[in-house]
Amino acid sequence: MASETDRPDAGLPAETRRNVLKGSVAGLAAGLLATPRSALGQNASTGRAPDVAIPAFDSTHEPKPLPFRASSLKGLSKGLIESHWSNNYGGSVRALNETNRRLAAALADPNVPGFVYNDLKREHLMRSGSVVLHELYFDNLGGDGNPSADVRGLIGRAFGSFDRWETEYRRIAAGLGGGSGWVVLGYNRQFGALENYWMADHMHFPVATDPLLVIDMYEHSYHMDYGAATARYIDAFCANIQWDAVSARAETL
Repeated sequence: MASETDRPDAGLPAETRRNVLKGSVAGLAAGLLATPRSALGQNASTGRAPDVAIPAFDSTHEPKPLPFRASSLKGLSKGLIESHWSNNYGGSVRALNETNRRLAAALADPNVPGFVYNDLKREHLMRSGSVVLHELYFDNLGGDGNPSADVRGLIGRAFGSFDRWETEYRRIAAGLGGGSGWVVLGYNRQFGALENYWMADHMHFPVATDPLLVIDMYEHSYHMDYGAATARYIDAFCANIQWDAVSARAETL
């Protein structure tokens, strides 16, 4: 350890030494402020985004309002819908925004290992899927459950009859009861086919497919009202389908 007489400011008056110290601290602070945050490695640890805006890491998603009154659905309680929208969907929106901020920070830091970055990308994939699927789900609720003749005809031509489509859709949903997943009626552009798809989670959506009708089969979507009675939830969902939304999606194909 250096002795008191080894210090470069040894022999200076006490007041002068204090001023030298203050100047050194101020200089250090100025240097830190002038140093890019990525060079300091602070972005990855704090989750702050870099100063340069990156559109691909947009973190300004806002929860989409329900297109119906939460108390207006038949067989799905106001408490269930509000909890689902606020806690599950809203939670995914907040998590997606935070993940995007952390991705932007991590990308700016050359010291972040690839496997750490990919953990964030996995979270990004999951949260993106959750946000999109929940918005599709809520948007195709709030109706009377009665499809128009045009929609019945469109689905009927693809499945042989509308009833045959509904039988399969309900069967897939029932098979997911007590666990997690989604059922999607979608148009596969590659195959040129209207099909029902089983999905185990938010991250594995059928490739090249435009969704027309989405049902959430995670337990949070029905357990508050129906417990393990999955079939009753499926009945309630079908009674509240907003088929006009399904028709509008079909018109974009």
